[in-house]
Amino acid sequence: MADIKPAERISGMGPSVWVEFTKLASDTKAINLGQGFPDFAAPEHVVKGLSDVLQSSNPLTHQYTRGFGHPRLVNAIAALYSKHMSHEINPMNEVLVSVGAYGSLFYIFMGLVSPGDEVIIIEPFFDCYEPMTRMAGGTPRFIALKPKNENVTSTKDFVLDPEELAGMFNEKTKAIIVNNPNNPLGKVFNREELEMIANLCKKHNVLCVSDEVYEYMVYEGQKQIRMATLPDMWERTITVCSAGKIFSVTGWKLGWAIAPNHLLNSLMLVHQNCVYTCSTVLQEAVAVSLEKEMALLGKPECYLTSLAEELNGKRDKMADLLRDINLTPIIPDGGYFIMTDISHLDVDVEKYGEGRKDFKFVRWMTKELGVATIPCSAFYGEEHKALGERYIRFCFIKENSTMEKAAERLKKWTEERHA
Repeated sequence: MADIKPAERISGMGPSVWVEFTKLASDTKAINLGQGFPDFAAPEHVVKGLSDVLQSSNPLTHQYTRGFGHPRLVNAIAALYSKHMSHEINPMNEVLVSVGAYGSLFYIFMGLVSPGDEVIIIEPFFDCYEPMTRMAGGTPRFIALKPKNENVTSTKDFVLDPEELAGMFNEKTKAIIVNNPNNPLGKVFNREELEMIANLCKKHNVLCVSDEVYEYMVYEGQKQIRMATLPDMWERTITVCSAGKIFSVTGWKLGWAIAPNHLLNSLMLVHQNCVYTCSTVLQEAVAVSLEKEMALLGKPECYLTSLAEELNGKRDKMADLLRDINLTPIIPDGGYFIMTDISHLDVDVEKYGEGRKDFKFVRWMTKELGVATIPCSAFYGEEHKALGERYIRFCFIKENSTMEKAAERLKKWTEERHA
């Protein structure tokens, strides 16, 4: 066999948490409450939009479109987010369409992080932040949202230590990533918390990457405050969004980054030498859908607001199902995940592979109970993995019947355990 070594930039990397646990859920035919995708139909007008595009008589619909984003789509994005951000967004040089939010994040790290740069990552974090930072030659620095006390029941109980955060910034700091609402925790950062981060970014001339893919899944009593709208933050913020999350079509893999051109230009250079352009038909369909939603803003049938109302009920249902089996859910204010503490459960999971207890517990639950979840230590850096080890993550953007079937299996185990 030829001795061809991998590039140093991927040295030490292994499969992501999704590789193992998605395969395990499929192999065991478990009820999948791990991966974050709906098991119900996308909005009718979104699906019809794609169908109409596919049947279009315009032959150019099936050819390459503008590399940095289909004109109709970037115009729709600029129109919608100009309202959200109170800033007139230029569709041609302040919007970049990518292969999902993942693509935008990859462009950010490759285009703006240099070897030796430090990137502050708030834990728990979406798991691609760390390897992407390392691939770019950057150094991730982790700071955890920590519970105020032992008996946490809400994501509001998880906070950043202001002194600890301030101490993370130095002359090497290039960027901080803020995932709001947070995955997997479901925390929605309030204005005071965001202003604290923003003030440090301005003080130290640091880029803020604001990952807002769950922007329309914010629940009653909470408000989505966009980092780019805070004073003097537009010029140093890249906002990352996802059509897959907005319209419940995660398989379409379309996302976008919004930022001033002096920041976005670096991402465009990576994009043109990587993906070059995204699917024309999908971009046209998303454009049509966004135009439709803008016409419905403020009305009950607007999917941008009705989805959060539907998920609010699903969140509460999932929380009740977890309480029924003596688990304590941490109630999220946004997103579609709910973390729950398993540290008190006395289950022998030692024979279920390697790694931390939560990884073994999820393997056991998937194989023996037929319910797949995700271990939360995967969302922490090495220094703080013990904080995440006590939690597993459930996804509740599922049919009620799916959640009920999972609950039946878990309840059966609970009853047998106490028989």
